[in-house]
Amino acid sequence: MTENEPTTHDLDIAVLNREAAKISWRELQVFFASGKTIYVSPDLDLLEVAVALKRDDADKVRHWQSEGMVGVVTDEQALEWYQADSLLWSVVIKPFVLVQDKV
Repeated sequence: MTENEPTTHDLDIAVLNREAAKISWRELQVFFASGKTIYVSPDLDLLEVAVALKRDDADKVRHWQSEGMVGVVTDEQALEWYQADSLLWSVVIKPFVLVQDKV
């Protein structure tokens, strides 16, 4: 690989960047109801977390979870976003939808 060739990480980020979108929390209710929404702290890069999940990088994900920076969306978060009609960044890493309230 030459210095200018993109790495698989770079390619993953590029693909996920095209797939990431702003979406209303209300449109994500069905995923929340099935326990498939994952909160990502605004202090983290949503796409980096998505790549870690996609690659099953358990050590990284466990670290973020232990710091409270990644986890299942709580009922309290869901209610707050619903009442505020929040717009969130999201990206799908099947079977999960990652959401971040950094808009």
